[in-house]
Amino acid sequence: MPPEPTTTGIRAHVADSWVRSAAAGVRADTVDAPITLPEDALRDHRAAHPLASVFPLLDDVLGQAARDCDAIMAVSDAAGQLLWVCGTPSVLRRAESIGFVEGSNWDERLAGTNAPGMALRLDRSVNVVGAEHFRRSVQRWSCAATPIHDPTDQSLLGVLDITGGDDIVVPQTTAMVRAAARMAEAELARELLVRGRAPVPHQNGRGVSVLVEALGRNDALLTVDDGRSHRETLRLSPRHSEILLLLASAARGLSGDELNVLLYEEDSSGSTLRVELGRLRHLLGDDLLASRPYRLVAELAGDWLGVEAQLAAGDIAGAMRAYRGPLLPRSVAPGVVRLRESIESDLRQALLRSGRPDLMSAWTRSASGADDYEMWQAQAAALGPGSPLMPLVHNQILRLDRELGAP
Repeated sequence: MPPEPTTTGIRAHVADSWVRSAAAGVRADTVDAPITLPEDALRDHRAAHPLASVFPLLDDVLGQAARDCDAIMAVSDAAGQLLWVCGTPSVLRRAESIGFVEGSNWDERLAGTNAPGMALRLDRSVNVVGAEHFRRSVQRWSCAATPIHDPTDQSLLGVLDITGGDDIVVPQTTAMVRAAARMAEAELARELLVRGRAPVPHQNGRGVSVLVEALGRNDALLTVDDGRSHRETLRLSPRHSEILLLLASAARGLSGDELNVLLYEEDSSGSTLRVELGRLRHLLGDDLLASRPYRLVAELAGDWLGVEAQLAAGDIAGAMRAYRGPLLPRSVAPGVVRLRESIESDLRQALLRSGRPDLMSAWTRSASGADDYEMWQAQAAALGPGSPLMPLVHNQILRLDRELGAP
């Protein structure tokens, strides 16, 4: 299972990827990635791929830089299959131990959380640092990846990635990978113009880092880091806390109608929501809150997302440590209530299945679990009759029997 994150909140796209990886059946102890292009098929597929014409340029610009810093450059297709993997022989041998080889497939549903797979899924630049990888065997590596698009229709052609040690994921590396990908797109566009076809310009958004803390709080804390050494923490109103949480939980954004249904218990006019969004936009700035659909334009992290990801990865102890209480406990917004109940239910069920009395005890000591009859009973069964905690647990079960009118 991936280890406990070292930050206050796990990055939202990493948390989502852990959930998808676990749901797809990827195991944290799987060593390598599957080969989906055997050698004979790889040669034909690679020769026919649109990126074949720009690979020499990529190898000259980024491949040589990767070799110089003991790293690897890789290019995948839109299915996550690695078509080219370049580096020094010693680094390539080390990469073979995790299956990072030509013909292997690094779609996150097959290989777990990794930068090439996430860049394909999110269609944007990402980096994954060490322990953020879902599979333990990959946690010695870090990687930065960015998509490459077809200039004719902006469809996804593949991903450009650089992989190495923890020191590889710095802003300069990410910028270098992005620049190399844009250079490849420009060269593809030039080739199209030579053939008399016009490319479609590509727009890139601006991103900042955002951390939302909403567990055990009635009003969320929002920390915004502009990436230029300026960080600001805002305490949001209850309504703005609800809106921000709902948007942070919907990576692809929400329409006005969807947000209205998730936010209000009863039908509300669209104008009420627009007023609230206008106030929130005034607080956050136009660059951070986009519309059509409404979404947060930032690299997101959230404390509740960390709990979800750790549960998906099987790290119940880590999830319990990160769970500081119900999500916006006083909120009655339907979407927030659903998220709150889902997180609490998932955590509770994981605890019941764990057979770990220490984790169950942490739950029954909390306000949420003090009257959880089933958890007290499970704790008693897990402790066994000789435990010094048994008298306390037994008394709590008797108390609940009396209060619940059990015979």
